[in-house]
Amino acid sequence: MIGYQFMGKMHSHAYRDMPFFFKTSVKPVLKAISGRKEEAVRQAAEEFGWESYETDWRKMIEREDIDVIDIVTPNHTHAEIAIAAAEAGKHILSEKPLALNVEEAKQMYDAVQRNNVVHMICHNYRFAPAVQYAKKLIEEGRIGKIYHIRANYLQDFIMDPSFPLIWRLKKEVSGSGTLGDIGAHSIDLARFLVGEIGEVSGMMETFIKERPIADLTGGLSATTDLKEYGEVTVDDAVAFLARFDNGAMGTFEATRFAGGNRNKNKFEINGENGSIRWDMENMNNLDVYFTDSPPGLQGFRTINCTEEEHPYAGAYWPPGHIIGYEHTFINLIHSFITGISNNEATAPDFQDGVINQKVMEAVEQSALNKKWMKIQI
Repeated sequence: MIGYQFMGKMHSHAYRDMPFFFKTSVKPVLKAISGRKEEAVRQAAEEFGWESYETDWRKMIEREDIDVIDIVTPNHTHAEIAIAAAEAGKHILSEKPLALNVEEAKQMYDAVQRNNVVHMICHNYRFAPAVQYAKKLIEEGRIGKIYHIRANYLQDFIMDPSFPLIWRLKKEVSGSGTLGDIGAHSIDLARFLVGEIGEVSGMMETFIKERPIADLTGGLSATTDLKEYGEVTVDDAVAFLARFDNGAMGTFEATRFAGGNRNKNKFEINGENGSIRWDMENMNNLDVYFTDSPPGLQGFRTINCTEEEHPYAGAYWPPGHIIGYEHTFINLIHSFITGISNNEATAPDFQDGVINQKVMEAVEQSALNKKWMKIQI
C-alpha cells in the first residue's frame, strides 16, 4: 500500500477483515506500506498490521514478494504510481478520482490493459448491500423505465474560513475540488444504477478564495499556526444537470458547505413503475415505492437490507444486525481479491475511472463556457 492516512487505515482494515467474513481461495498478506515520512509510516505499519515499510514507493514496486499495489495517495501521484506498477506486472487498486485529468486516466487504463493486470477503482459506495439491491431491482425491471435520478453529496468540513489550505484545495494536487472528491461518487453511482451520461450542464463556485497555508496533510482535518494565506484553486461546490443516453434526466449537487451535513451521500431514482431512494447516513435501509401497490397502501416502504437475500449481507450478521461504512470497503476488497484469484476483470475498474473523469471534465467545461457539453465515451 502506498499512502497511510485516512484511506490507508480504511483499506488496511478491509484487507485484514475480508478473510474473516468471506471464504476465498487466496488471502491478502500485508507485506509493506509506503510513505515519505519514516516515523509516521513506521507507526502506521505497526498499527495497521503491515509486515514492513518503505519510504520510497518505487522500492515497493520492485519487490518480488509483492503482487498488488494499493494507491491511497493524493491524486497527482496516481498516474505515475499506477503506470509503474502495471509495467511491473502488479495488480492495482486506486483511490478515486483515478487521476488529475482525462489524459492521465487514459494513460493509466492503457497501462493496465497493455500489461494484463487486474485493476479496480475504489468507488466503495457501490458495495453497500442496499445499493447492490437497488441495482438488482432496477435490472429486474421493478421500477420500469427510469425517468429521473436526483443525487446529492453534502459535507461541511471546510466551512470555517480559517480551515487550512490542505492538498484537497489545490488543483495541481487534487485535479478538482468537491467535484472530484465527493461528486465523483455520485457520478459513479448514477452510471452504475441508471446508465451512461450523454451530456451535462453545470455550475461551480469557490466561496472561500484564500486560506491559511498548511503542510501537505491528509485526512479530513488539519490545523496550522501560520498567518500566510494561499489561493484556493478548486471548487467548493458544484451542481449540474445531466441527460442520460437512455433518456433519463439527472440533477446532481456536491458541496462541502452544507452546514450540518457530515457525509450526506444520497440519491432518489424515479421510474415508470416506482421509485428507489438511499442515504449513506442510513446505509442499511433502502426506501422503495411501487405503483402497483393497492390503494391505501401506496407510499415508500423501508427495507432493512440485512437479509441473506440482499447482496453481501449474508456474509455478516443475522438480519437486523446492521453493518457500517467500513463494510463497503470489505465488500470491494473481496471483489478485488476474487478478481485477482480468478484472473478476471472486476468493476468498477480503470475504464470506469476514465469515463467518470470525462464526465467531471465536461461539467468543468460547461461551468466555464456556460453551455451544455457532450461526453464522448
